[in-house]
Amino acid sequence: MGIRGGGLYVGRRAVAVGAAMLLALLVALLALAALYGRCRREAAPPPPSSRAPSPTVPPPPPPAASSVRRLPRHLLPLHYDLELWPQVRPGQAGPFAFTGQVNVTVRCLQDTDVAVLHSAGLRSRGAAAVRGPLSEPGAAVEVAGLRQEEAGEVAVLELRGRLRAGSRYVLQLGFQGQLEEDLDGLFLTRYTDRGQSSMLIASQMEPTYARRVYPCFDEPAMKATFNIRIIHDPSYVALSNMPAIDVSEIKDENGSLWTVTTFNTSLKMSTYLTAFVIFDFDYVTRTERGNEIRIWARKEAVKNGYVDYALNITGLIFSFLEDKLNVSYPLPKTDLVALPDFGAGGMENWGLMFFQEASLMNFPSDEFTRRKAMIALIVSHELGHQACGKKILYFFFRFKWFGNLVTMNWWNDLWLNEGLTSYFEYLGATFVEPKLSLNKIFYAHVVQPILREDSEIARSLSESEDNIKASFYLMFLFDNITYSKGASITWMLSGFLTEKLFIRALTSYLKEFSFSNANQDDLWTHIQMVVDAQDEVQLPAPVKQIMDSWTCQNGFPVLTLNLTTGTISQEQFFNKNNRKSTDSYNNTWIIPISWMRNGSSQPLTWLDKSSKIFPEMQVSDSEYDWILLNVNLSGYYRVNYDQINLKRLARLLESDPKAIPAVSRFQLIDDVFALTDFGYVPIETALELTKYLAREDELFVWNVVLLNLIPDNLESTLKSHEVYPLLKKYLLKRMWPIYHYYAGFISRNVDALEDDYFAQLYLEKLLATACWLGLQDCLDLSSELYAKWRDNPEYKIPFLVRRTVCCYGVAVGSDKEWNFAWEMYNHTNSVEEDDDILLYAMSCAKESWLLYRYLQYGLSDRLFSSNRTSVIISHVVTKDIGHRIAWEFVTENWPLLSQGYGHELLHDVLKVMGRFVKTDVQIQELQVFYNATLEEDEREAVTMLLESAKLENIERRKLLSKVASWLENNVDD
Repeated sequence: MGIRGGGLYVGRRAVAVGAAMLLALLVALLALAALYGRCRREAAPPPPSSRAPSPTVPPPPPPAASSVRRLPRHLLPLHYDLELWPQVRPGQAGPFAFTGQVNVTVRCLQDTDVAVLHSAGLRSRGAAAVRGPLSEPGAAVEVAGLRQEEAGEVAVLELRGRLRAGSRYVLQLGFQGQLEEDLDGLFLTRYTDRGQSSMLIASQMEPTYARRVYPCFDEPAMKATFNIRIIHDPSYVALSNMPAIDVSEIKDENGSLWTVTTFNTSLKMSTYLTAFVIFDFDYVTRTERGNEIRIWARKEAVKNGYVDYALNITGLIFSFLEDKLNVSYPLPKTDLVALPDFGAGGMENWGLMFFQEASLMNFPSDEFTRRKAMIALIVSHELGHQACGKKILYFFFRFKWFGNLVTMNWWNDLWLNEGLTSYFEYLGATFVEPKLSLNKIFYAHVVQPILREDSEIARSLSESEDNIKASFYLMFLFDNITYSKGASITWMLSGFLTEKLFIRALTSYLKEFSFSNANQDDLWTHIQMVVDAQDEVQLPAPVKQIMDSWTCQNGFPVLTLNLTTGTISQEQFFNKNNRKSTDSYNNTWIIPISWMRNGSSQPLTWLDKSSKIFPEMQVSDSEYDWILLNVNLSGYYRVNYDQINLKRLARLLESDPKAIPAVSRFQLIDDVFALTDFGYVPIETALELTKYLAREDELFVWNVVLLNLIPDNLESTLKSHEVYPLLKKYLLKRMWPIYHYYAGFISRNVDALEDDYFAQLYLEKLLATACWLGLQDCLDLSSELYAKWRDNPEYKIPFLVRRTVCCYGVAVGSDKEWNFAWEMYNHTNSVEEDDDILLYAMSCAKESWLLYRYLQYGLSDRLFSSNRTSVIISHVVTKDIGHRIAWEFVTENWPLLSQGYGHELLHDVLKVMGRFVKTDVQIQELQVFYNATLEEDEREAVTMLLESAKLENIERRKLLSKVASWLENNVDD
């Protein structure tokens, strides 16, 4: 499925759905912790989490025993003849249904008197039948009955005779189902095009939704070919995986006319890759190396050129991947469809890829790299799947090569689809957008975020097949561990093999397993074959042994370097602050170490045990003798240096920061703050590495500094602490050079930044921090740009900083500025993104009465849709003067608010209010309200949450006191 975002725009519906699912996801992951351990080994104890799970939500019940069953291996599907008839006419009100017929040709591998297929939510239609053996013309096996087992999501055909091993049969089943608007299986969605309301029908089969559309063998290893025909209203166009070969007409029993679109026979593929769409869209097209590429979208979007950029790059990425992998794309056509409403970012269905509309569209007037980079990444991800089946599916668009051509045996090796493709999507994107820095965007979007997350999630990348069976659990495998950790491990693998050998091994792997299935051991085997055939790269252990240490264990290592002895030791990176006496961490990795000494790159070395002495890493007494490990974040681990090396690196940064590569500066700072958070080093050690920042000119390095020093969710907390004036003086002194450089572009020529990708991502954070710290130049700039907009509503505040400018334009202004924001929000021509910005900006007011009035407006159905009220409250409650106002508003208006939002809103408000809890009296104050609104078991959970928040806040204030003390001694340096 589609890629995970990294600072990229997501539609409001997707954000709302994501927020609603987040809590359930966290709870489900806790339930999964017991399920995951070491693949093909004994289970390892999970590392302790630094964040306690919310006690207000119970874990989901375990699935019924029947729901974890795999299909018996008595029958092997060879071919499907599938007919679908969604009974939808334009303008119909619904409800809607679909009917169908599937004839599955199977080979019997073992004598059996039952045939078991997957089927979920479908009803049988007509009598089921079994023809065969096909070697005997006219032969049939009588069906005694058809039994649906909803818990196990299977249909069981009970037979009066036996199917004989070695013979082929055809299972014939009619079916019908409901066409829902839930974005899974075969679904209906509504949209507006050229001012008219319309409907379309599309599919999403991954991971186990094909069984909700037609009875099938819904496991990735059970590949077959497909002949598909779709019956639909004549005003619609139907697409499937293969090109249409015939369009005809039929009449139903009422004499109404329908169109029948028949498609060519597919290649051998898994059921989760079958795809259908029925719609009234337009398309743009071009041909690349004989492959017809069409991009479909709403007619208005096509007319306005919104999908032209995606069309221009799709063929280029296809050709790049074909040349890179030396494996040709096997289909004659590729359709990419921009769906107005789609649950995943993208889906790699072979020959018919689906995307969220926002993921494919670019305004022709938008020359900024950020938007194009997002489209290139997503398209590259899904294309990567096309040639590889699900195993290397994410390789290109996420490599169509990975996942579609070669598919994992079972979902336990999902990372072979999504991780490999996530890696290659960055290669494809930087190929078509060469202005992007591959190293920087990969580290900023992939490695750094997953290192943060992986230290708190107790699951490994690959699992035993037996551990992953239930449909309920499969969706939770589509997480950042699979995508980003899989990509990071692939990056490391390519690095120590060299890209040349890595690609050679992948090509061999793809060719051997084309139209088939594989597991990660098959990939290791092909890499080993390539390694054995050359002498350039020498490994310390077999490829399988090296890579299993990364894919079959939870978490990742931290290396500790002692410069005096040259000793490097490893241990699992975990939160020492939360460690229990019973915890045991004995994982050991085989670790490639890229390193640098005094600015010179050194030969790659390996750590293959818990501790090892490297004489070449012993240094002299000279302060200019320093070591840097994991250069450019080439390995998936963190590094903890001794104080000698850290002091030398800190001095080096102050005197010559460019002596350390930019990505390594990023890594050095991120590592040391992570080590601080997890109790490895004191906060003072991390702060020493920030002294040089006046000489740091890389925005992506500044961004990681600011995220660690001033997290967005703690701004109001920090502002009320004694550390704020010290932090203000210390940071502004160092921020001024880079702020001044970019402020000139903002005020005079922001278009000059169109190729500066990281400015487009991170300039907003820099400007917001400068204004939050009270830099007068920043406040004046925001006020000036906001005033220009007030004087001329046709003027556009630069989008890169629009959110911050609007916020501080309102904050430093009066009710006139606030009223203008309100007027523009209600402007009929305002666009969705501007609406979101203005909703946020109006919460930035510094006058209490304006915030209270804003909250009152939120109660009005006439002024806001109901989903906006909670957004307004959420914005106000995070502001330094707003949290108390929002809390009082919620408590005073709870009878009305509870009707629309219930306890979800309370939970969101509580999360913010908890940041300010420091005493038992404050807990009691909050508890009074919750006691009156919640049930007894919920009240107990809230009390636990507030107690936990109090302890966290006490610890945070201790930490901030240390930061304040350090700043007092260093603020003037």
